[in-house]
Amino acid sequence: MPTRPIAFPLLAWLAISTLWLAAPPLCAAGLESAVQLEQAINDEAAGSQERVSALARQTQDLLSEYRSVVRETEALTVYNDNLERVVIDQRDEIQSINRQLAGLEDTNRDVVPLMLAMIDTLARIVEADIPFRITERRARVQRLRDMMDQAEVSASEKYRQVMEAYQTELEFGRTTEAYPDRLPTTGQTVDFLRVGRTLLVYQTSDQSVTGWFNPASRRFEVLPDRYRLQVRDGLAIAKNERAPDLVTLPVPGPETAR
Repeated sequence: MPTRPIAFPLLAWLAISTLWLAAPPLCAAGLESAVQLEQAINDEAAGSQERVSALARQTQDLLSEYRSVVRETEALTVYNDNLERVVIDQRDEIQSINRQLAGLEDTNRDVVPLMLAMIDTLARIVEADIPFRITERRARVQRLRDMMDQAEVSASEKYRQVMEAYQTELEFGRTTEAYPDRLPTTGQTVDFLRVGRTLLVYQTSDQSVTGWFNPASRRFEVLPDRYRLQVRDGLAIAKNERAPDLVTLPVPGPETAR
């Protein structure tokens, strides 16, 4: 009886030892297979993650490009709307200009005869006036006549020059001047004194001859010697050689109707 309990544990231990000695190769093979499987799964997961990241980046790039295209499309829409309004405004402006050009042609047909008449009137004023700076004033009128035949000069420029000539003539009535010129009757160079458009007197450089243009006879006539010093002083004042002062000059009186 005492020997049975001892024999049974020994057999069990032998059996367990046999199983333990046989198990390590089987467990190691399973563990290695599990590790390889897990590594494969991890590698596949990493590849999948890389593909997902690449797709995410591509999606982000496409989204950015889409937003950029949308912004550009909106900007182009605003620009096109503005450009359309500009084109419409330009079209209206062209129509307005065409209407103005048509009206300008009508205006030119009316203005050109007016300017020609003004030049003729200016020529008559020069010839009817006292003959101061007569050569210069006649030349100005002739330049205006020649200008009217020049196609390269615009109608507005022609009108400006005609009005400028009238302004020059108007200024003569408000000014006094002294200038040298040839006496038409003798060709001698004398000093002329013009007082507005009212009086034109002259004197030789040696003061030996003093005269005036008589509006009544429309001739240059010699004045009495009593005017010699007065004309001399008047010339000096006009040349700013002496202070302004009163001088006695032969101003023509108004004509009476007969």
